[in-house]
Amino acid sequence: MGPALELVHTGRAPTRAVLTAELGVTRATAGAVAAELAALGLITVDSRPAAAGHQGRPSHGLSVNPDGPVVLAAQVHADGFRAALVGLGGRIVATAPGCGTVPADPAQVLAAVVEEGAKLLRATGRTCVGAGLAVPSAVAEPDGEALNPLHLAWPAGAPVRRIFHECLTGSGIEFTVAPRAFTGNDVNLAALAEHRHGAGRGSAHLLCVATGHRGVGGALVLDGRLHTGSAGLALEVGHLTVNPDEGLPCHCGSRGCLDVETDPLALLTAAGRAPGPEVSLLQQARELVRDEHADPAVATAVALVVDRLGLGLAGLVNILNPDRIILGGLHQVLLAAAPERLRAVVADRSLWGRSGGVPVLECTLDYNSLVGAAELAWQPVLDDPLGVLVG
Repeated sequence: MGPALELVHTGRAPTRAVLTAELGVTRATAGAVAAELAALGLITVDSRPAAAGHQGRPSHGLSVNPDGPVVLAAQVHADGFRAALVGLGGRIVATAPGCGTVPADPAQVLAAVVEEGAKLLRATGRTCVGAGLAVPSAVAEPDGEALNPLHLAWPAGAPVRRIFHECLTGSGIEFTVAPRAFTGNDVNLAALAEHRHGAGRGSAHLLCVATGHRGVGGALVLDGRLHTGSAGLALEVGHLTVNPDEGLPCHCGSRGCLDVETDPLALLTAAGRAPGPEVSLLQQARELVRDEHADPAVATAVALVVDRLGLGLAGLVNILNPDRIILGGLHQVLLAAAPERLRAVVADRSLWGRSGGVPVLECTLDYNSLVGAAELAWQPVLDDPLGVLVG
């Protein structure tokens, strides 16, 4: 049942005939599995088979149940947090933003996150099967500690998974099983979501690089699994040096890293714009590229940041040899603004870029870190639907 649910969840089995072929079972077995997943409220099976587009019998359509259970997903970033309910298929059922500044005490903000999630559950009446959290920090395994929440005032090594679990336990939220708290780095989770539901579908070696509200993160998905390294700390791409001589000092102790040369603050600074407090740095940078690209100072800043981003991507291509690169946050805005320039820098500075060309694409999912946090919470259900939901 687990493999069948994952196929429907990721859109790879839109009909019972495809499910039969993908599982390598008989039509009767695939039909029985689909019926059991439908009985659990996880998927729907069309009562009438759709007309076949080729020779063969018409087949019943399969889709995730839009009224089925959800998980509570949350993301904390430099400008606040967002809580959401996410169903199978990466569907965001409801969402709520919160706070303009993040308190220095992780317990305070995570309690607020969980309370917003509880409000959404009460308003929708949905059944909740788990909870996942995305944070702007490397998350050390197996303890779930945020090692370097550089753009938050949290202490290094904050035990965010334990705190999140305690907040869930004391929230009064009724879970189908005892609540499990899942936590991960926001860009890792964005990459996972894009691989399953967005621009990374079908990629075997997917590289994701993104800048959200502050800093730069990266992730690698190999054969459908996040590459997190021996302790969950892999792909800290923000600390690749791209401007060693004149670059800004970085929090890591180096100078001219991607983290400080290609994030929203770097673009605003290069364009001679003082950031304001009204909206997030990411929104200010997006609006600058969108609305003022004709301004020579802005065009020069965009070109400068694009060149430095391309240099960093080229180094990653040389080391990792991905078959696809996807860019998120401000980086996808820069790709849209100067696609030829960015792709040319990557190709010119990388061996594999020159020999074959690596597709560089924009992320396509709204709130992909939230969807990725939800994927963590959905995984036990995908692994064993009957065991988790029935026991």
